[in-house]
Amino acid sequence: MKAPLVLFPLVLISIYTNSLFCQAAAESVQPAAVFGVDGKEVRTDLFYYIRPANNRGKDRGGGLGLRSIGNDSCPLVVIQETNELRDGLPLTFSPAVAPKDNVVRVSTDLNIQVAFPDTCNQPTVWRVDVSDKSEGRKFVNLGGVIGNPGPETLGNWFKIEKVGDHGNKYKLVYCPTVCSYCKVNCKNLGIVYQNGLRRLALSHRPFKVIFTRA
Repeated sequence: MKAPLVLFPLVLISIYTNSLFCQAAAESVQPAAVFGVDGKEVRTDLFYYIRPANNRGKDRGGGLGLRSIGNDSCPLVVIQETNELRDGLPLTFSPAVAPKDNVVRVSTDLNIQVAFPDTCNQPTVWRVDVSDKSEGRKFVNLGGVIGNPGPETLGNWFKIEKVGDHGNKYKLVYCPTVCSYCKVNCKNLGIVYQNGLRRLALSHRPFKVIFTRA
């Protein structure tokens, strides 16, 4: 009758050990890292250009930068440079949950900020502007903030997703998961032509991109 009493602590130890193992295994499973064209991991503490992965057809052109609309110098909106030789402007990535290794990973919510002087008195963080519905589109403008994930900042969060099995090609996606009860219509980010500008907007057709060190 004493055998069960002896085995009981062993069972508890076994359960506790397995629990720790499962927890460690779960923590070790992370989304894949995003890689630049140089084959190195994209990091949160470095600057990058976002350029088209396929430089032909409608995607032909340079990297992502900023332009003003019409004759006004402000506000600024996110565009693709028409000149293939122009890299655009340097950008940084800030995940909702700061990674300990500073590595940017696919399928994770992150802010994208332009390394550009605040000449228009507007934050330089990307944001889906729901108030700008010209031509029935939702465009990516500036005006977001870094961090503070939740319903108030829903338009500030983007994701990077892998495209294809070969090469370090990706697409940008608006599909925030920083609010569990918010309804979001997930869309790719694509290029839309408007008044001579190649503006970044929510689209069914993705703008396939690569990342190069600035």
